[in-house]
Amino acid sequence: MHGYADNKDALLKRLRRAEGQVRGVARMVDEDVYCIDILTQVSAATKALETVALQLLEDHLAHCVAEAAAQGGPVAEAKLAEASAAIARLVRS
Repeated sequence: MHGYADNKDALLKRLRRAEGQVRGVARMVDEDVYCIDILTQVSAATKALETVALQLLEDHLAHCVAEAAAQGGPVAEAKLAEASAAIARLVRS
């Protein structure tokens, strides 16, 4: 079972909201809306996806990484490296 299983419904709700925001941005571009207004909506969509990413990361750390840490050894090292790489990708984006 994945760490996000308990939050799956909330994550899907947030993703649907972000999907709607992205469709709204496309519609705004299609309708030649003022650039700053489009950028504001892009920022909102980006924030929505960042919120999902942070929740997934939190769930991963609390479930998958904690479980691997309890096992110790190479499994723990691999999960910690994986989590570190995921955090680095989020910070760079």
